[in-house]
Amino acid sequence: MQITMSKFKHYLNRIYNLGSPLGIGKKQAPILFTNPGFCYSCNRTTEFTARQAWWRDHYLCGNCGSIPRERAIMYSIEKFFPEWREKVIHESSPVFRGTSLRLKTEAKDYLPSQYFPGIERGATHRGFRNEDLEHLTFEDQSIDLHVTQDVFEHIFDPAQAFREIARTLKPGGAHIFTTPLVNKNSPTQWCARRDPGGTIEHLIDPPEYHGNPVSKEGSLVTVHWGFDIVKFIYDSCGLFTEMIYIDAIELGIRAEFIEVLITRK
Repeated sequence: MQITMSKFKHYLNRIYNLGSPLGIGKKQAPILFTNPGFCYSCNRTTEFTARQAWWRDHYLCGNCGSIPRERAIMYSIEKFFPEWREKVIHESSPVFRGTSLRLKTEAKDYLPSQYFPGIERGATHRGFRNEDLEHLTFEDQSIDLHVTQDVFEHIFDPAQAFREIARTLKPGGAHIFTTPLVNKNSPTQWCARRDPGGTIEHLIDPPEYHGNPVSKEGSLVTVHWGFDIVKFIYDSCGLFTEMIYIDAIELGIRAEFIEVLITRK
């Protein structure tokens, strides 16, 4: 039986008797763990606190509210791309906290985008550039860094999206991203597909959805990635990908499924 991220979260909440997520109409959950440290998402010393057993979403920075995968990706940007402030950075589907806010504030050429079906691609809508990762409007070799945080588990044609990222990266550029590698050493599993007419076929029951910063309907999970994602990327666009796992409690980087992937051109 495959253990999905949703099933694992429900299991942890049940054994710790924690009930619903923090702050949803109920008394605040007790603190399970706290520690001082340094947050790369807001570049400040802080106190990290977990009130839920599912640290991936609930081990928070007391300053910026960032979660472990966001801190892991910002740490990786700092360490592997120290001149990131001078780069052209496109972030798809940014959230309104932590790493996304730091990139927006400090990078000289930061381009945030969301995908709004029915809106002209490349147009500005609700303060964001409208971009479909499967059909980007950026010119060839125009982006230094593409950043995506938990986006590629929601794309119907990730091979095409990886090709578009490769096309638009400058030589020496990179796609730095997170996506939950829930299948680990098991093969990647497809959860939903879309036929040429636009009809969606669900391949798991029930369908799985994650939160979406611009839609109350949430985002359908289309794929449960495994570690074989690096081969999938190479087969799709010919670029090599590094997988980085960070476990640093003093940086608030500890949780399930927080590998950072860096695809370089």
